[in-house]
Amino acid sequence: MAKPQEQLQGVYELQQEARKKTMTSMEWVGLGLVAAVTVLLIFQPSVLGDAFTAMLNKVKPIVVDVFLMGSVGVAIILSVMTGRMLERLGFTDALMRIFVPITQRIRVNPSVVIPGVYNILGDINAAGRIGGPILKRAGATKDEQKIAIATMVQSQQSFSCFMLGLICLSIAGIQAFPVVFLAIFAPLVVVPFVLSRTIYRDTKWVSFRDLPSFTPTTPYFTTLFNGAKEGAELLFLLVIPAAAVIFGLIGLLDYIGVWSGIEGALSATLHWIGVDPKTGITAIMASPTLAMAQLKEVAGTVDPRLVVGAFVLAASGLPLSDVFGQIPAIWSANSDLTPREALSAALVGMAMRIVTVAIYAFGLTPLLT
Repeated sequence: MAKPQEQLQGVYELQQEARKKTMTSMEWVGLGLVAAVTVLLIFQPSVLGDAFTAMLNKVKPIVVDVFLMGSVGVAIILSVMTGRMLERLGFTDALMRIFVPITQRIRVNPSVVIPGVYNILGDINAAGRIGGPILKRAGATKDEQKIAIATMVQSQQSFSCFMLGLICLSIAGIQAFPVVFLAIFAPLVVVPFVLSRTIYRDTKWVSFRDLPSFTPTTPYFTTLFNGAKEGAELLFLLVIPAAAVIFGLIGLLDYIGVWSGIEGALSATLHWIGVDPKTGITAIMASPTLAMAQLKEVAGTVDPRLVVGAFVLAASGLPLSDVFGQIPAIWSANSDLTPREALSAALVGMAMRIVTVAIYAFGLTPLLT
């Protein structure tokens, strides 16, 4: 007969066995990585070091030479400071007074243009946090909230991208005003008009008398200082990390030998719609601000059509991390839309933007050079 102590030990072992969890899929992936790294360390230890070096060699010229040692980092800080000062001087409120009444003509809720107008000087994240609750208070339908997102992604996600883009247009000898008017301001009217009569038809015009003020009340010098601080935060906390992640991955894919095929397909597609391939890839994958910084270096030597196309593409809701990540997350938390609905609206807006890129690159540019 088993002793009481042995019985207790047996029960304890059975309980411990029952508590053992099954292996998760990620744990199996981890075991596979451990095995692969072990094999590499034994038979080809240089592979890991060479892969890291390839990543470093892709990231260093962008982060150090372009942003930290070049003029682009300073340009980003100054452009954000300029945008905040324009906002403090009533520029955003003036745009609201112009574009909100126009919605009466196209029979949609006037609040649908607020995120798009704010995004011109603000940023795409703040536009969602501010515009979403306003749309709800204004009684906007879900279709009208989707129109607001599709309209918002027609303008750049940071003012620094806009300022660098103007420099590129100037270097290429292109008249900036028609491009800016048609690419940045006209969509605030055209996109709601088109979508309200095609995809998102549940719209109605309502009186919108309580138009909020977007002009800060902070002192002017404080506004300048805070704008410069915000520009530095944008540079060091968003643009540089995004560039490091994307170009690090590109370096790794290049080392493996698959990036050339991906780059070739993307470049061919971008060239076909009238976008400088190198800067277009950067705008889509990493940062439109960085794309405009790259374009500034070559704007005087490439086809002007590609410069216009690259500017119009960069002046949108890109990169893809914003379209697939930040927009669904922010709008689902601040509006009546689900993440899927917000994403679908953003994709509709980006599809319209790509069509706009091709039209302006090939149809408008010959008239402006």
